Amino acid sequence: MALSDREWRLIREESRPGQLNMALDEIAAETAANGGPRTVRVYQWDPSTLSLGYRQATDTVAWDYCDREGITVTRRPTGGGGIYHDRHGDISYSIVAPAEELPGDLMDTYELLCEPVFDAFDRLGIDARFTDEKLPEIHQPACYLRELHPAHDVVAGADGRKISGNAQYRRKDAIIQHGSLKFDADAERHLATFADPETTPEEFRERVTTMREQSGASRGEAVEAVEEALGEWADAGEGSWTDEELRRARERAEEKFESGAWVREREDPTE
Repeated sequence: MALSDREWRLIREESRPGQLNMALDEIAAETAANGGPRTVRVYQWDPSTLSLGYRQATDTVAWDYCDREGITVTRRPTGGGGIYHDRHGDISYSIVAPAEELPGDLMDTYELLCEPVFDAFDRLGIDARFTDEKLPEIHQPACYLRELHPAHDVVAGADGRKISGNAQYRRKDAIIQHGSLKFDADAERHLATFADPETTPEEFRERVTTMREQSGASRGEAVEAVEEALGEWADAGEGSWTDEELRRARERAEEKFESGAWVREREDPTE
C-alpha cells in the first residue's frame, strides 16, 4: 500500500514555543504508531529559539546572549548542529509515520521524505538539490555551517549554498523527519547565539542562501508552497491536534524539553 493510501492529516503553519513544537513531534509519533493518522505539518517558533542537535555540547551556546534577547534554548531528539529559528526567517516542517510503513534504509527514507521538500522548492522556481559533495565545516556547532552531507543537506542556486537541513529520529515504532527551510537569514543574530563562532556574517552568507533570495517570493507564498507540497505528497486531509494530544504535548514539553536535564545534560527525564 502506498503511503498516500494511508490516513494523513495536514496541520498548516502554526506558531508555538520551541519546546512544545518538539513535544508535538513526539506525540504525533505516538498517535501514528497507535493507529491514528500520520502527520505532515508546518510550524513557526515563537519566541525565537535555538534548537540544539542531540549531541551538541552546551558550552557552544551563548547563554547570556540568548537570555538577554529572549531566545529560548531547547534540544532536538535529532542530530546535527544548532539552528536559530525565528518567526520570519525559518519555515519548519515535520513528517511523522509508523516505522513499518517506511524504508528500513536511512538513505532511502531521506530520499522518500524529502520529495515534498524538493516539490516545494520547485513550485517557487528554486533549483534545489542534495549537495553532491561534502563541503568542509565553517563552524561545527551550527547546522548551516557544518560539513555539508549529500544524504540530507539541500543546496540551491548555481553556487550550491545551503538552504535546508533535514534530520530523522527513528523510534522503534515510528519515524519523525523534521527540517528547517531557510526563508530569510539574519546572519548576525544567528551567529550571536553561538559562543565564540569565529565566523563572520559574510562567511555565513557565502555558505547559506534563502528562499527569498532564490525566488523573490513572500513568506506567505513560501509557506503555501510547503504546505501544498506536503499535503499533495501524502494526499492528506486538513487536520488539527486533538485536545488530548495538546494536553499530552504540553505535559511532555514541561517534563522534558523545558528541563535542564534534557537541554543541558541530554538526559530524558521521561524515560
